[in-house]
Amino acid sequence: MKNSFLRLGLLLCVLISLSYANDDNVVNVYSHRHYATDLQIFNLFTKETGIKVNLVQAKAKELIKRMQAEGSRTPADVLITVDAGNLATAKADGLLQAVHSKYLDKTVPSYLRDKDDEWFAITERARVTVIAKKNIGKIHIKYYEDLAKPKYKGMIMVRSSSNIYNQSLLAAMIAHHGKAYALKWAKGIVANMTRSPRGNDIYQVAAVGSGIGKIAIVNTYYVGKMSVSKNFTEQMAEEQSKVIFPRFKNGGTHVNISGIALIKYSKHRKNAIRFMKFLLSKEAQKLFAHKNFEYPVLKSVKSAKVVKGFGKFKRDTIPLALLGKYNKDAVEIFDTVGWR
Repeated sequence: MKNSFLRLGLLLCVLISLSYANDDNVVNVYSHRHYATDLQIFNLFTKETGIKVNLVQAKAKELIKRMQAEGSRTPADVLITVDAGNLATAKADGLLQAVHSKYLDKTVPSYLRDKDDEWFAITERARVTVIAKKNIGKIHIKYYEDLAKPKYKGMIMVRSSSNIYNQSLLAAMIAHHGKAYALKWAKGIVANMTRSPRGNDIYQVAAVGSGIGKIAIVNTYYVGKMSVSKNFTEQMAEEQSKVIFPRFKNGGTHVNISGIALIKYSKHRKNAIRFMKFLLSKEAQKLFAHKNFEYPVLKSVKSAKVVKGFGKFKRDTIPLALLGKYNKDAVEIFDTVGWR
């Protein structure tokens, strides 16, 4: 009976895939992102073009494994995921194809797209530190490297090493200083943790706001989301917090992206490219910036007021593809130092 249900499930998946593939007025999206803002943007795309967006949501690694298994039979037209490391992995696995578009080339700066035009950023987010305003003048953070110093023992709140944001931050550290230094740095961070990692970035800021820890390592857009949260504790924690932009000693502030790519076996290439361009239109970029508090890629679109209030910073300039290149090394280092 169990095998019968399994076969039925597989048959249904095949039939659904075939129906997606044969409908010319659709674009099939595999997305790691899980924001209401994205659904709003997808609905606007459908309203404007008449093209239906079929959405499959899962973690990036799961989507990549799924596309590997599906091969040329995949219904997927585009992949949307957080973190350039995930996009680099999809490219290395041969799942993507190049898009040569004058609009995308003009809109997306070279440092925010793949050198072979196989993926493009749609938003940016910086990985920063947050302290309580009452500790301004008491805690001075200039460099990421400094966070591993003994003077910050027991102060740092940060999420699990399984999180891609932390993996890419450590990958960037490897890119700047090499594996030996990155190992020493990660070991220092573990020694300086207030407690074992748990929760998402909002949890880390809230913990700093309540005095559990003193320094949170988080992405900027989470702090923006807290400013409009219906959760009183989260909103108060944001009001009492100060965003500080550390930088690498030989670089700038670590910035990662959400990005989009055209799948190698896309059955609706024309629709997919139109969808990609729409996500980089002024209309969509405004929603990413003002509803999800991310940094827009389109330069004519301004950041949300609360995000502007975080201050200005200098972006790190290492190629984002390096985040994928050193991801495996970063994961191994986390395991070695006990960053769970």
